[in-house]
Amino acid sequence: MRKDPARLRHRPFLTPIWLLGLTALAAALALTFTAWLWVTADSTTVIVIRDAEKAQGGGVDPPLSRTGEERAALLARMFGDAQLPGHIDAIYVTPALHNRQTATPLAAQLGVIPTVAPADDPRGLARRVLREHSGTRILVVGHLDTVPGIVAELSGAENIPPIGTDEYGTMYVVTVPRIGHSNLLRLHY
Repeated sequence: MRKDPARLRHRPFLTPIWLLGLTALAAALALTFTAWLWVTADSTTVIVIRDAEKAQGGGVDPPLSRTGEERAALLARMFGDAQLPGHIDAIYVTPALHNRQTATPLAAQLGVIPTVAPADDPRGLARRVLREHSGTRILVVGHLDTVPGIVAELSGAENIPPIGTDEYGTMYVVTVPRIGHSNLLRLHY
């Protein structure tokens, strides 16, 4: 059985065209993936604070003191302009009265209803915030003993110092990119 010489001559010519098409398809897929990665590579910014000052002798679940109300009002002045880009999109608080009152002026100014979350699960709260609010800005109002754990879960940092009992103005800003490492900033307000 003899092979047709004309057929043999065309085979080497068609092979480079086939490889060129495959290369073009691979390049198009790579470009599409890169564009998708660029569009979805947004960062989530989480601001974590502790509750404001509580009233002395207020029982088991005390309200805010006058100083605490002033601190809550300061928080509303800092982050309360919904018309500016970069405003707070969601607020998480615990069921404690003073915790909810810390976020109330800001929530009212932004028109946001705070989400009540349990205080005893920093890992669950961090995962929930990142899952439900990817690419946005969130305020989390925690407690003296939960703020370092929440910040550690969000940032991956292990050396978050404890907050002193009289330290109410500590604010952590954690930026969590979809790709890469988290950034952590500690401020006082």
